[in-house]
Amino acid sequence: MNGESTNALVGPLDSDVAIKSRIFTIRGVQVMLDRDLAELYGVEAKALNRQVKRNIERFPEDFMFQLSRSECSRCQIGTLNMGRGSNVKYLPYAFTENGIAMLSGMLRSQTAIEVNIKIMRVFNAMRHALASMAPIFARIEETERRQLEYGSRQITDQRRNEERFDTIFKAMDGGDFPPQKVFFDGRHYEAYSFAKKLVGKAAKSILLVDGYCDDVTLDILSAKRCGVKVTVATVEKTPISETAIAKFNKQNPTLEVRHTGRFHDRFLVIDDKELYHFGASLKDLGRHYCAVSRMDAAFIPSIMQRM
Repeated sequence: MNGESTNALVGPLDSDVAIKSRIFTIRGVQVMLDRDLAELYGVEAKALNRQVKRNIERFPEDFMFQLSRSECSRCQIGTLNMGRGSNVKYLPYAFTENGIAMLSGMLRSQTAIEVNIKIMRVFNAMRHALASMAPIFARIEETERRQLEYGSRQITDQRRNEERFDTIFKAMDGGDFPPQKVFFDGRHYEAYSFAKKLVGKAAKSILLVDGYCDDVTLDILSAKRCGVKVTVATVEKTPISETAIAKFNKQNPTLEVRHTGRFHDRFLVIDDKELYHFGASLKDLGRHYCAVSRMDAAFIPSIMQRM
């Protein structure tokens, strides 16, 4: 993450997406800022910090630390004025996962308790995601170790490996890796993020065949790049209203909704050359056990003919 939040805020303030968007990586650890935590808890940042300072012995440096001006600038985090007419800037405090857990013992409101549970679950989910990448990171580290042993004589091989790793990371970021994905019950955020990455890959066009579309589907499709044309093939009695389509096109042109009852399964076609099969509607991904698979692009013309 390199000190930047992962996504723009999406959904309710205490949703998993909103929480994840407020997690930064600073000094090599994942943290949340005092003002973001205060907003999630429904309290003022000053009140939160006063409570912390009264119990400062509970917050060693690995639980909480204050950001420097350079860290604020590097992470694009603005500083705040302490008072009217004052030139002093307020440097935010960053709380690690342990520090946030300590806060839960101090803030006893029902909102704070519920939000803290969600925050802990998001941190846990992110650890699982990083753990799943461990084999790739280990392979990279081993390759780097060998390159250091060979020294300058291996410069050519090193450049070649870097190019390969760039290819791997770009593929992972675009959703090409792995070509099959299984989402278990309750992995709604992970599936939601995966679908938005797939949509973001398109350079020219997107075709979604899904009989059960709604506003959540449009939210996922809004992750497309500017200028990408979207076509949705769904049932005639779709919950997507003409008003919703008009609003979508005003901000993210262009979306066209076609009505068809010829499809049972769900398909996503990217730029007329990549075909994905979904075991559930986009709006329900991760709600139940389901899979996403990349299929042979040779089936795309057949799907287009039946639109």
